[in-house]
Amino acid sequence: MAATTPTPAAAVAPRRASRWSQYMALTKPRVVQLIVFCAVIGMLLAVPGLPDWRLALPATIGIWLVASAAAAFNCLVEQQVDRKMQRTAWRPTARGVLSDTQALVFSLLLGAAGSLLLFVVVNPLTMWLTLATFVGYAVVYTVILKPLTPQNIVIGGASGAMPPVLGWAAMRNDVGAEAMLLCLIIFLWTPPHFWALALYRTEDYRRAGLPMLPVTHGSEFTRLHVLLYTLVLFAATLLPFVYRMSGWVYLAAALVLGALFMLHAWRLWRHYSDALARKTFRFSIWHLSLLFAALLVDHYLMPWIG
Repeated sequence: MAATTPTPAAAVAPRRASRWSQYMALTKPRVVQLIVFCAVIGMLLAVPGLPDWRLALPATIGIWLVASAAAAFNCLVEQQVDRKMQRTAWRPTARGVLSDTQALVFSLLLGAAGSLLLFVVVNPLTMWLTLATFVGYAVVYTVILKPLTPQNIVIGGASGAMPPVLGWAAMRNDVGAEAMLLCLIIFLWTPPHFWALALYRTEDYRRAGLPMLPVTHGSEFTRLHVLLYTLVLFAATLLPFVYRMSGWVYLAAALVLGALFMLHAWRLWRHYSDALARKTFRFSIWHLSLLFAALLVDHYLMPWIG
């Protein structure tokens, strides 16, 4: 029994790193990178030309700081769960490298600095929306929903879908329909993205006591929902073209990327393997990144091609 239940923290502890790198690890840089990318897309799409860098730069930094604060707070709250999961046992809070006080103060400082920057230099609307996103992710999702319901990803996905809205609000000081379309796309993208991960990490989540969908309803049920969500997501990705927010370049990219995502989901449903689940999870990241990149390319090409 002992051989099949290793202590994850000891098993995956990385080589001793600097204190700075430990604090940086708390911010989940790869996750925050995608959040900031989506926020910047919102900024760029909010104006016809290039946005004013004197507004865009502090907005980007402020959103990055608050998103990093939310990630650090998540690590603090979930340290007991993280210790039980191979994927997260390396985190500084899970390993005890950083104390609760250090993690909390770090999170509060980042959040306060980012909020102040957004309020003073950008606009109060962006600050309040960003702060609401922090509360939605760090408190509503992490503390309440994640340990309570297998629909945690679906409900909690609302906060994760907000970055384009934050970027749009930073440039326009309002929340436009176009920004909400981008929010809808991310909201529908989130469940198949995370459930693909949960499928090949089911035992991790089971050991941690988290009611993720593969744990509570099984693999086949989860795979079917991944497929269904990719179908709904595909329809949603066509809305920017229907709404005349984008043109033919984006439509072509949405059709190709959507078809590939649905193909991954179909294969996952019919012929499951952990390797295919990993492949689907990785592709989902490329899907969102390339979709938004195509939207951006289309945004700047439309004035030239009519």
